Amino acid sequence: MFQAAAKAQSVASTLSQAVLLSIRHYCKKTPTKLRVSEALLGAEWGAHVKIQGWVRSIRHQKVNLFLHVNDGSSLQSLQIVAASHLNDPLLTFGSAVEVTGVLKESPHRKQPVELEADEIHVIGECNPVDFPFKIKERHSLEYIRQLPHLRCRTNAFSSLLRVRSEATTAIHSYFKENGFVQIHTPIITSNDCEGAGELFQVVPSHPENEEDENFFSVPAFLTVSGQLHLEVMSGAFTRVYTFGPTFRAENSQSRRHLAEFFMVEAEISFTQCLEDLTRVMEDMFRSATEQVMAHCAEDVDLFHKHVTPGHRSIFRVTYSEAIDILNRSSQKFAFPTNWGCDLQTEHEKYLVKHCGNIPVFVTDYPYDLKPFYARDNQDSPEHTAAAVDLLVPGVGELCGGSLREERLDLLRARYLELRHFGSVPHGGFGLGFERYLQCILGVDNIKDVIPFPRFSHSCLL
Repeated sequence: MFQAAAKAQSVASTLSQAVLLSIRHYCKKTPTKLRVSEALLGAEWGAHVKIQGWVRSIRHQKVNLFLHVNDGSSLQSLQIVAASHLNDPLLTFGSAVEVTGVLKESPHRKQPVELEADEIHVIGECNPVDFPFKIKERHSLEYIRQLPHLRCRTNAFSSLLRVRSEATTAIHSYFKENGFVQIHTPIITSNDCEGAGELFQVVPSHPENEEDENFFSVPAFLTVSGQLHLEVMSGAFTRVYTFGPTFRAENSQSRRHLAEFFMVEAEISFTQCLEDLTRVMEDMFRSATEQVMAHCAEDVDLFHKHVTPGHRSIFRVTYSEAIDILNRSSQKFAFPTNWGCDLQTEHEKYLVKHCGNIPVFVTDYPYDLKPFYARDNQDSPEHTAAAVDLLVPGVGELCGGSLREERLDLLRARYLELRHFGSVPHGGFGLGFERYLQCILGVDNIKDVIPFPRFSHSCLL
């Protein structure tokens, strides 16, 4: 009986050891897959891991091979140390690789960890002679802009895209935390919200009836703004917003304009105070920027120039005060600065500089400068509208909004239907997302802050 029990125990022990060996063997064959950003944190020291990415640099020595591999998750690349026999003729700058090995503490102070490779597989070849980006060469934004399908492989543009992603998340988070309901406004619409006529018309490529090309029975256009649709929703929700693409058919090659860009728009009900709008605009700008700075510090620093609105107030002036500042300036402006003129970029940038290079709210514009839906202040002798623009360093106008005209007697010849049934005082604003990125990163050309810029005579992938 005792011998049988001992034998059973021996068999169990042998099985346990076999299971442990099997597990170890399995674990060795299935390394933990990590992103480069995760590996750089050093939490997996001593672990057998797998990294996938693209070779940013390669250095050969007699005994060892050194690679830097990046997968887009971090500005920093992970150093790979491999024995020289793991070298492969296809292992070149720009090639896509899969590397397995052990994460170890690096002896160099500039990098916390390195990966000691036991296997390197080239997944995608890259001819470094034909590759338009050269190793150890800094390429200008103007140069990489000509290669829209490859510029995401550069440090500058990959940093921009991480910042853009984080800023998108931050803006959605701000609205969610402050009780706004997101509305998906249509891309194809029959209205011209801005009234400027700069529209892209949408027609079917093969109309069934050649005599009538209007697919929807009426002319249809790509949206220039989701505002009117948000105003519809503000009849049932006190706080709504939208964040999506908008389109302007401006034949412009300037650094400030795009044919396709993204807009953040919000509408707030039960308000007759412009301060309610400026508070949301300021809080959103401050909250989003602080989140970007906290989560993408390395990426932002790469651009060497940024603002930190979380630590400053936003200056406020009326339009009349702004005109007075411009007229007292010794600077010569190309455009007039008389009361009633529209503020140009040169005026906006001067006002920001005059106020200490901090964001500036300009309020109460001449009524005739603003769209018909802006609320009439009914003041005299200067007839103004309850409208506001946010001007920021390096960009000029970033954000514009107004209280909406809800008084039916003042709208009878304008747009009545939205005001007939239970209308309330409300207001809203729109923020150009690409201009926001220009502001916080100090990027001069708006085409350098959007993945695939659309503008006059641009190439389409």
